[in-house]
Amino acid sequence: MTGSAGGGGKRRGRRPGPSGTREAILAAARDRFTSQGYDRTSLREIAADAGVDPALIHHYFRDKAALFLGAMRVPDLELALGQALAPAGGAADPEQIGPRLLRAAALLWGDPELPRTLAGLLRTAATNEQGTAMLREFLGHAVLSRIAKALPSPDAELRASLVGSQIFGLLMARVVLRLEPLASLPVEDLVRVIGPTLQRYLTGDIGTGSSD
Repeated sequence: MTGSAGGGGKRRGRRPGPSGTREAILAAARDRFTSQGYDRTSLREIAADAGVDPALIHHYFRDKAALFLGAMRVPDLELALGQALAPAGGAADPEQIGPRLLRAAALLWGDPELPRTLAGLLRTAATNEQGTAMLREFLGHAVLSRIAKALPSPDAELRASLVGSQIFGLLMARVVLRLEPLASLPVEDLVRVIGPTLQRYLTGDIGTGSSD
């Protein structure tokens, strides 16, 4: 049995028409992620709530992380991350991941919906414990873990979390707060200024005694 427990199970019934299927899945996912968090929500539960076959979720969304991004109206961070970590289908040079990550993140900042989306996510995280857990779980599993796996270092998880905090803080200052002159700094200038800091977090000396 799926979708009967944990809240949000209120979209059972006949599958909606083709034009409404994707939106029904997104609405069901939004309810589940909000009420249960990222880890405890399953695709089968979401499919049951939306009244669709679970296979249809994979027709519209490549995986759970992509569905979360769509449901929470977040630009596709994972796609940008993939482009930074595996350019042209290969593996990125560890010594160049910092600037590539920053450049990939900057490509998302032009989305006109991003400031409102970030503000909403922050509001949820600041006022709702479940919202905080949901964002932490998603960022940890779908974003930071992928960065860590690309690093040949025993403290890769720490390094990835340092990079994540830097990028998220920069995103808030540049996109939400519009802190000048940072907000108007051209992307390539931003990469030149901050890219080396990210790279130090990734492969340089961070004082843990594990750097080569």
